[in-house]
Amino acid sequence: MIPYTVNIKLAARTLTGTLNLQNKSATCCYFFLSLFFLIKLKPAVVSVYSHFVASSFSAIICLACALFMCAYINGMFFFSSVLTSEGIVFITDFTPSKPPGSGGKKVYIASPHASPAHTKPPPAAAPAPTGAKKALNKVKVLITNEKPTAEAVTLNDCLQLSYLPSKRNHMLLLYPREILILDLELSQTVGVVAIERSGVPFIQVTPCAQRDALYCLHENGCITLRVCRCTAAAEEATDPEQSVQELVYDLRSQCDAIRVTKTVRPYRMVICPVNENKAALMVSDGRVMLWELKAHAGRTSANPSSCLSPLYSPVAFCGAPLGPSQKRIQDLSLNSMIGQTLIGGEVPPPSSNQQEVQLKFLLSGLLSGLPLPPFAIRMCPPLTTKNINHYQPLLAAGTSNGSILVYNLTSGLLHKELSVHSCEVRGIEWVSLTSFLSFATSAPNNMGLVRNELQHVDLPTGRCFAFRGERGNDEPPIEMIKVSHLKQYLVVVFKEKPLELWDVRTGSLLREMAKSFPTVTALEWSPSHNLKSLKKKQMAAREAMARQTVSDAEQSNVESSVISLLQDAESKSETGQAISAREHFVFTDTDGQVYHITVEGNTVKDGARIPPDGSMGSITCIAWKGDTLVLGDVDGNLNFWDLKARLSRGIPTHRGWVKKIRFAPGKGNQKLLVMYTDGAEVWDTKEVQMVSSMRIGRNVNYRILDIDWCTSDKVVLASDDGCVRVLEMAMKSASYRMDEQDLTDPVWCPYLLLPRAALTLKAFLLLQPWSGTFTMDITQVDTKSVLQDPELTLLQRCLLVSRLFGDESDLHFWTVASHYLQSFAQARQLSVSSADGGDAAQPPLQHHLDICYDVLCESSYFQKFQLDRVHLQEVKRSSYEHTKKCADQLLLLGQTDRAVQLLLETSADNSSYYCDSLKACLVTTITSSGPSQSTIKLVATNMIANGKLAEGVQLLCLIDKAADACRYLQTYGEWNRAAWLAKVRLNAAEGSDVLKRWAEQLCSPQFNQKSKAILLLLSLGCFYKVGEMLHSMRQFDRAALFIEACLKYDPGVSMGTLIEAAFVDYARLLRSLGLREGAALWASRAGSAGVQLMEELFHGEGGGTEGPLEYKEFDLGEEGTE
Repeated sequence: MIPYTVNIKLAARTLTGTLNLQNKSATCCYFFLSLFFLIKLKPAVVSVYSHFVASSFSAIICLACALFMCAYINGMFFFSSVLTSEGIVFITDFTPSKPPGSGGKKVYIASPHASPAHTKPPPAAAPAPTGAKKALNKVKVLITNEKPTAEAVTLNDCLQLSYLPSKRNHMLLLYPREILILDLELSQTVGVVAIERSGVPFIQVTPCAQRDALYCLHENGCITLRVCRCTAAAEEATDPEQSVQELVYDLRSQCDAIRVTKTVRPYRMVICPVNENKAALMVSDGRVMLWELKAHAGRTSANPSSCLSPLYSPVAFCGAPLGPSQKRIQDLSLNSMIGQTLIGGEVPPPSSNQQEVQLKFLLSGLLSGLPLPPFAIRMCPPLTTKNINHYQPLLAAGTSNGSILVYNLTSGLLHKELSVHSCEVRGIEWVSLTSFLSFATSAPNNMGLVRNELQHVDLPTGRCFAFRGERGNDEPPIEMIKVSHLKQYLVVVFKEKPLELWDVRTGSLLREMAKSFPTVTALEWSPSHNLKSLKKKQMAAREAMARQTVSDAEQSNVESSVISLLQDAESKSETGQAISAREHFVFTDTDGQVYHITVEGNTVKDGARIPPDGSMGSITCIAWKGDTLVLGDVDGNLNFWDLKARLSRGIPTHRGWVKKIRFAPGKGNQKLLVMYTDGAEVWDTKEVQMVSSMRIGRNVNYRILDIDWCTSDKVVLASDDGCVRVLEMAMKSASYRMDEQDLTDPVWCPYLLLPRAALTLKAFLLLQPWSGTFTMDITQVDTKSVLQDPELTLLQRCLLVSRLFGDESDLHFWTVASHYLQSFAQARQLSVSSADGGDAAQPPLQHHLDICYDVLCESSYFQKFQLDRVHLQEVKRSSYEHTKKCADQLLLLGQTDRAVQLLLETSADNSSYYCDSLKACLVTTITSSGPSQSTIKLVATNMIANGKLAEGVQLLCLIDKAADACRYLQTYGEWNRAAWLAKVRLNAAEGSDVLKRWAEQLCSPQFNQKSKAILLLLSLGCFYKVGEMLHSMRQFDRAALFIEACLKYDPGVSMGTLIEAAFVDYARLLRSLGLREGAALWASRAGSAGVQLMEELFHGEGGGTEGPLEYKEFDLGEEGTE
């Protein structure tokens, strides 16, 4: 039995190299890195969002299988905004199903000197701004709706535009030496990340959603992580601009830089979108560097000049407070590594289970690419029945810098990299499965002579030695080397020097041809030899000797089988040492004459000579297999010789110079691979017809440098775009199957499984209530111990599994559900204790929902964030338009006193001076009497009816009619604005009505955004409606687990008959997945609806073969209520 199974299914793949314009489409950085995250990183991710950039005159958008084109002159497309050289175009009606109906709203970037902050003289006593404040004053820009003058700031230097997923209506502009944070409501910069003079410029930035942080890529290949903090300067500062509140992003961690040269520089990075703690960096030389962010306990260095506030670990794990002895995975994601910081900037006092942490990058993986072309490639000897036990499909690629890369084509990974030569490798020939010969030639001197290097390389040990000894200095360059079929002899062909014949086994020179020897243009060894006849003769001789040494009496006592075994062993030992089989080769000279040479041991004999064919030009290459000999010439002609029938047939291909031809491996396989200057072809020599063709300019845009066969049906091509491609015989690009890969390391990626297997694994990891303990067998030790922890609650388990699966929809659902299930359960407990006469004081919340969830957050936290935001907008305002927007926001937030102050700041020469003054008087003198409210409400209604929606909403908010304002906003389609106003002005009951109407609208066929509606209903505590919608959407697993979580955390919630319907459908799902015990459990909890399913499980599906399970209520989990 074979102890080692070899995977001979080599998949079509591309070995990528350096990045250039030619292979830009083949090595799409975002696609490659996203695929790499899907395959290699643990846990895996489902989808990766990236910007689509169109550098030409149009942006082509392909989303949700809908293709359309939007023309934006000289612009770059970033989702719903277009960055032009003058300003930014915002597209408000962007949908995947249809093209935008309008040209969008364009805003311009005006000169920084137009800002009033730059025109007023600074006070004499004020200290000069330094650091980030100085940089902010330099790069402060003003966004206007009017086209600026000639002094305007252009955006030609802007490298990137991106929305901040952690904060709504915030955008960043990336410049080489600074990052501007824009508030789109104010249209003003509210923060800046500036680099010092000695710092390295930016080339890319990726904002995070879980925390307000930025991953920045610099020109030296260094990746830095900057985390936002809000700092307020001292109020007693002399200059009001020096006491402003700013968005500051502190440098928290950075990785090592790479050595940047003219050809080596960082190209692009991508961040894992689910966990946001892993980064992959693509370097221009083809390397992919994988960096992981790690958190470790430790205090920040006490540096008085540093304003860094400490980072603390979060108080919760997977959405629930961390138990005293509960296990956790600290590096699971970014929000599990660093905790939340209060909006105002004060760091909360650490609790008992909270500790200060520091962040650092750790290089976890490196994928090397091919160096710069040209390449010389050669596949190892083919797979046979004799070498199947130890065969590896190795491809050797010689490079321009003298190194040789050996790739394992089963895994596609680099097997070994050997520094063999000091100049460009010109050719490689394998002499066994583990060793090869390679030659390189230096640049010629004034006399045209070079230094030749011919090296013998042993792969297992890496030992290299000069095969020709001291030879090689100041001689004509080597044109080619050819190893015989039995790997006994080597022919070295020179450009203007007679060839040399060497013995590969002993490394000795057999013959150096005379100077009168003809010039060789093409050469090939014959596959025929006399090794078999020599073995038979030697076997017969050994057998005769054995019989002579054994007497007749003794011979009768010795079994003939033993003698044969001894003779066989002796013959094998002699075969490798003394037998020198006769082999022969053919070559052509400059006139096209064919010569035949026979080599046997130290004997070299000249054979027959065949005169040149008149239809052929100068012969450039020869291939020989079986009885077929093929010649190619400089004019593109192929001549097929049938040696057995003594027939020849010439085929003009009209493709130009035939540079190389190779027969495919395998007995009886007569396919021929032909390389031209403009492409390649595959021919069938039996039928003498072309099978497939590849031509530059027609179906490829790269030039082929070298060719070979890797299997009997796949070719390998080296091209000038820096790639080596393994292709099918049709020579068309193709993808490969994961089950054909020989993976060296375990891969955690459930989505590589079949759908049924992936769902089974997910159900298995989520809940195992049918057994006393959680059992599993996965490779991640930390994850395994956490999943088996009995203190891990149901909600934490659902969140953890969603992260392991990279299911973003599941992740958002369980994040919001976990938070509000615990929040409403705590509120219910407080109300019960208050009704019983207990202490009704509400304990402070240990954590809140991240602000990236926007209106899904609690109203109190959302209000605080909006107040801090408008305060930041107020101190950053630099024009009347900014002041007006701040005053409007303050009125909606109910901050009437500060709004009046801003209204009174309007100068007398402003056209809006009179209106602002009257508005200030109205706000200060408004009363709650009936007549005044009726009048203001009537005016507001008329204004809304006449198209002044914003002004009417402000008037309604002044008389505490925010609920009516929300209804008007929803009537006019401003659903997001209505939700914002409900969060900041309405009480819980009124705000719930507004959000419920929005949820109903999202569920309508016109919107069809039920997943978003479910999140809204979760924030409102409408848990029954959520379970009902999940069940109607056929999300049975999520519905059943959510209902179970509701019953566990809030026993007072009423689910009615929904429990039976959800549980029985989930039981049917588990039965279809093969989890019979789990199906029985959920069916037993489904009441009368599950009785029939229980009978089917234990009576209709072979219940007699297994013992019946007890009909009892199982305890779902070990956790208990929070």
